[in-house]
Amino acid sequence: MSGWLPSAPCTPESCVSPPGPVVGAWRRLLRAAGCASVLAVGVALAPVVRGRGRGVSERLVRCWARTLVVSLGVRLRPTDGSANGPADGPAARSTEGSADGGGALLVANHVSWLDILVIAAVLPGRMLAKTEVRSWPVLGPLAAWGGTIFIDRDRLRALPGTVEEIAAALRRGERVVVFPEGSTWCGRNGGRFRPALFQAAVEAGAAVQPVTVRYRLADGSPTTTPAFVGEDGLHSSLRRVVAVRGLEAEVLPLALIPARQHPTRRTLARAAQSVVDRHRFTAFGNSYGGCAAQAAPGHLHQGRDREGSPG
Repeated sequence: MSGWLPSAPCTPESCVSPPGPVVGAWRRLLRAAGCASVLAVGVALAPVVRGRGRGVSERLVRCWARTLVVSLGVRLRPTDGSANGPADGPAARSTEGSADGGGALLVANHVSWLDILVIAAVLPGRMLAKTEVRSWPVLGPLAAWGGTIFIDRDRLRALPGTVEEIAAALRRGERVVVFPEGSTWCGRNGGRFRPALFQAAVEAGAAVQPVTVRYRLADGSPTTTPAFVGEDGLHSSLRRVVAVRGLEAEVLPLALIPARQHPTRRTLARAAQSVVDRHRFTAFGNSYGGCAAQAAPGHLHQGRDREGSPG
């Protein structure tokens, strides 16, 4: 399995941009209260939703996630990618799984905890998360009830079992959402897609659904305000999100990549990253190096190692 490529790490000081225009204290309080209320409703309804058919469950999860995103003051801007040039083409028709009705491995760049919500609001599926998430208050039970696949990143011997679990879900026609970079990045910098989990798509003969997540302000300028990197805490990151005025999240589903077109997980991972990066870095003027901090000797993990996955 491949490791990280050494480069300058993302840190809140060097990479997270100022929030720009902010809302008042009362608006922030209302957003926080709204978020807590929607989370509580999610916990109460999660067991009921899981008992429904996959189609019904996905619609309910999509509605809940959109409500939660709105409660945080974030405007969701899903797009079919057609504005990004003919190289990828519109991908709206690709978002319900592969063309032959099979499952799809959804892979996206990773900026923030907010990525999980905005992706669920557009393309809900079974998330992959580290085992520690299961014990988180509120979010842990939600993740478990939502069918999250948990991975123990401290036990490499468990990885083949996780890959097989994902492959089995893909064979059943399910969508599985992973962040192959393995940790969060600020948005104007990024990590390499680690190939291990792409093996599940290879074994299942499933398509890979690349998705690019980007964040902008109301004036259209890109922002790293939602980034969750370095030693940043969830509380401080959440405070930035609920404070900023006019934060917009863009979710760009791109054209499906059939696994059969690539003989190995590594070539499949490179193909998916190439498509995602083409749109990820366009928002920042194709700047690959937006972070000022330099990597310490032997430093390999770039960003906040949260919901990511090994490879």
